[in-house]
Amino acid sequence: MNIVIIGGGFAGINLAKELVNHPQIQVTLVDKNNYNFFPPLIYQVATAFLEPSSISYPFRKFFAGKKNLQFRLGELLSVVPSENKIILNNGELVYDHLVFATGAETSYFGMENVMKNAIPMKTLNDAIEMRNTLLKNLEKAAITKDIRKRRKLLTIVVAGGGPTGVEVSGMFAEMRKNILLKEYPELETSASNVYLVDGGDALLSPMSKASQKDTLEALTNLGVVVKLNSRVTDYVDDTVFFENGETIKTKNLIWAAGVSAKIFEGIPTESYGRGRRMATDPYNKVKGFENIYAIGDTAITAGDKNFPDGHPQVAQVAIQQGLNLAKNFKALVQNKPLKPFAYNDKGSMAIIGKNKAVVDLPSPKWHFKGFFAWIIWLFIHLISLITYRNRLKTFYNWMIAYFASDQSLRMIIRPDRKQ
Repeated sequence: MNIVIIGGGFAGINLAKELVNHPQIQVTLVDKNNYNFFPPLIYQVATAFLEPSSISYPFRKFFAGKKNLQFRLGELLSVVPSENKIILNNGELVYDHLVFATGAETSYFGMENVMKNAIPMKTLNDAIEMRNTLLKNLEKAAITKDIRKRRKLLTIVVAGGGPTGVEVSGMFAEMRKNILLKEYPELETSASNVYLVDGGDALLSPMSKASQKDTLEALTNLGVVVKLNSRVTDYVDDTVFFENGETIKTKNLIWAAGVSAKIFEGIPTESYGRGRRMATDPYNKVKGFENIYAIGDTAITAGDKNFPDGHPQVAQVAIQQGLNLAKNFKALVQNKPLKPFAYNDKGSMAIIGKNKAVVDLPSPKWHFKGFFAWIIWLFIHLISLITYRNRLKTFYNWMIAYFASDQSLRMIIRPDRKQ
């Protein structure tokens, strides 16, 4: 059985791992990057508390020695279902079974200026660009004499009150407290604000009321200005515009407000559901096809009575769908019955700052906050990294950051593009 997987995120890599060394299955994983990375920690790369290699690992290194796994660097252009092949930007591949595990991309809700000028927070490249942009703006602020210009350079607006928005705004608040004045004495008398804005009436809306309340209180105590019911409508001339008429002047709008799945040529419109996600049956088979599947953020799966409107676009869903589909492929080659996907919700969590986090467990319905929740968050994220090397490097960096409230990774490393 020749299986081609498009995308090496949580869903794709767990599907591939589960099929390692199966004598009747050959797997080719296609990705536009040559590495797997851990999205929940890209904000720590963006704020220079982790280096990129701590949360990423090359596919070819990971696949070395695994005889039935192959990697192909390439970007999907189109699918030709009638010929069981895909067209890449650098060639073609044929398949017996095709799996979309392409995740989601940043959604700007049709706002062109926000798309052009805001800083996204979705990929490792986004994180490095964000780190460089913020560090360059700090250097500019240190030498400018114009107070209004300096205030714009130092003001940070984070759009999106989900886990990413909460975590990155908390990190910025702690950096302002522990690092900014120590390393930039020129800015001692300068005003700087961190805003967290969201169009809804609560932070971390999928989590419990207790988590929402604790998060709002903790961020406020850190000095973050939280603005709820404040939907961004535009970002022009260093000004963030809101639906209620308010504005904020800033050079730094960080966009963590929404995601959407991707559309692919060759997959008809009727195969997509809400949010451009591919509509699948309980076995993750895409509507209208017998040998094309979708898992993770790019899929909206029917048949789970606990999630009639589709599963949340979170890592645990992607991991579990990848593992379940792998078991079904094994069953398929042995002519055994397939198992429909049912999501096991293990809970949700978010980190706010040093010794501050919130955790919700569904059964029993427990809520934790503070230091204990922070330890749970660290442990779960550490063991979820793909290799022992990543875990050791991340743990080492975290220990330095914990005891020093700092890191020495704030280098602007990017080749200048000659005009």
